[in-house]
Amino acid sequence: MIQRMAADYTVRELCHAYDVSRHGYDQWRHRQGHDRQAGDNRLVVEIKAIFKKSRCSYGVPKMTQALRKKGYVVNHKRVARLMQTHGIQGRKRRAYKPRTTDSNHNGPIAPNRLAQVKHQLTGPDQAWVSDITYIPTREGWLYLATVMDLFSRRIVGWSCSTSLRSELVNLAFVRALRHRQPSPGLISHSDRGVQYAAASHRRLLEAYGVVQSMSRKGNCYDNAAAEAFFSLLKAETLPESGSFKSRKEAFAELFKYIETEYNRTRIHSSLGYVSPVDFEIQYAKLHEIA
Repeated sequence: MIQRMAADYTVRELCHAYDVSRHGYDQWRHRQGHDRQAGDNRLVVEIKAIFKKSRCSYGVPKMTQALRKKGYVVNHKRVARLMQTHGIQGRKRRAYKPRTTDSNHNGPIAPNRLAQVKHQLTGPDQAWVSDITYIPTREGWLYLATVMDLFSRRIVGWSCSTSLRSELVNLAFVRALRHRQPSPGLISHSDRGVQYAAASHRRLLEAYGVVQSMSRKGNCYDNAAAEAFFSLLKAETLPESGSFKSRKEAFAELFKYIETEYNRTRIHSSLGYVSPVDFEIQYAKLHEIA
């Protein structure tokens, strides 16, 4: 109370009004300052640990949520002050220009069925999005194909290869099917790349009752969720040199990032600051109660 009213009255007047000795008040202020500093010191240690575990990617909002999950009672202003004081700044993602696979082919093109349902998803395994990206190594490109559940943003299947043949996307999709076992009617969305228009891929989808969907011509942003994931992955896994030493090193890093970090521990603002796995667990619990 004395601190709040100090702008209008002297400390001496306030201490007299509240029957508090000036010496006692000064000692209390000193203890408060010491306790606050000790608390800040503990927070900084935790912030640095979380920051390192997030691959130096968390900014103030995600750091605040991560601290709260660990039981700390903090607001974003305090977290921002401590991060700024100690030079802790979330890594900024580079502007990423989506680079689609080769769509100059004579294969059949599926209509964009995702556009009709992407804002109406009510659970997992209703719509998946697939894409391919290029991982640079000193030995040459390593191609990564992923399948993401659009509801939870979880990577449900992925594969790597030194070739861009259709087997790359087929293997990623087969792994997703084995892991999730979705019901018929699932929408599988991709760009118009030749790998997704290939007969082998279309037969795979048909065999499992999966409905194919493709982006509109020249509009790779229809597959924005997959593109955003690739941007995040590259920002948080690529070495400062811009490429891995070898394909083996790249694969090991991709495995660690996708399976143990992105899916299970990295919190997402679009999911209410939980990981994709935790988001699916929360969904399952809610439906068990219902």
